[in-house]
Amino acid sequence: MRRLIFGATAILLLSILLAVDRVDFLFPPADPKEEGRSLETLPIAGAVGPESFAFDPLGGGPYTGVSDGRILKWQPNERRWISFAVTSPNREECEAGAEGQEAREHICGRPLGLGFNEETGDMYVADAYKGLLVVGREGGLAHRATAEAPAGVHLRFTNSLDIHRRTGVVFFTDSSSQYRRRDYMSAVVSGDKTGRLLKYDPHSNQTTVLLRNLSFPNGVALSRNAHFLLLAETNTCRILRLWLSTSKLEVFAQLPGFPDNIKRNSKGEFWVGIHSRRGKFLEWILSYPWIGKALLRIPFQPLKLVSVVNEWRGSGFAVRLSEDGEVVGVFGDRGRRIWKAISEVLEEENGNLWIGSVAMPFAGLSKPQI
Repeated sequence: MRRLIFGATAILLLSILLAVDRVDFLFPPADPKEEGRSLETLPIAGAVGPESFAFDPLGGGPYTGVSDGRILKWQPNERRWISFAVTSPNREECEAGAEGQEAREHICGRPLGLGFNEETGDMYVADAYKGLLVVGREGGLAHRATAEAPAGVHLRFTNSLDIHRRTGVVFFTDSSSQYRRRDYMSAVVSGDKTGRLLKYDPHSNQTTVLLRNLSFPNGVALSRNAHFLLLAETNTCRILRLWLSTSKLEVFAQLPGFPDNIKRNSKGEFWVGIHSRRGKFLEWILSYPWIGKALLRIPFQPLKLVSVVNEWRGSGFAVRLSEDGEVVGVFGDRGRRIWKAISEVLEEENGNLWIGSVAMPFAGLSKPQI
């Protein structure tokens, strides 16, 4: 046991040193249209982590879910966020401030991916603890659309979703069948491959598993013509493409960091939020899962410390991919360390970019300067 603790501690110290080192990677030059943009932060009162965004069918919003289980709506004329819905009825301890909210997520809920059914106006919510939920047009308390996959296998870490515009079918991810959201670092370093891609048909009320044995499936986005679906596999730093008519699965893009959400823009391109760069230590540890499993057995929390170091670096960024998987644009703060753990970039038709983060107490809005 002493040898185990000593070895794991040495690995931990090495990881911290390597985490601070810069990880070099090559991208094409930034799109000139993305130069000279304004940037503002829109504070979230009493919570953190505006992880994902969605506009309603009338163009209202955007809406976003935060760490205390609320779903907020942006009021552009008033320049403020208002409460629209909640994912749990147990609210007594949920809005006591951002501190300690992670420990209450299983009670309060943690809404992550959001999307609207354009025909009904219903909002679907991937809540990490409550499953796939739905909220009516007037907001309020979300109710369960589905909490289980076939054969009684419970959703454990519901994460992201996208909705077919014509059929209303919801495609969504369950990142792990073994770990909860607050243990996401354990899911990463252990080499967990129990994640799934599922679809929910609101007409038949049936949930179907499309893919199993995925390594931390995360963001999901349908193509413009809905012929294929993109899936972020976080642990492998790659984007997979599933052809819906043939079920053919292939690698769409390999990235130098850990991908989170995917959002399609009006031109059919895809923005991918990158939580952090893939440093040398994590690249090594993911190649040997037994090392990660040894770290999990240490009586203190080394993984939490590594996570804090990564957040301190402020290394989040986002890439824009073409329909062929080529990197055609990059968003980042050029070393100012403002953006940590970027989860999503949602692009409006006018070029505005909404920037989400699972860790920050604000949302970002970047506008093209005229």
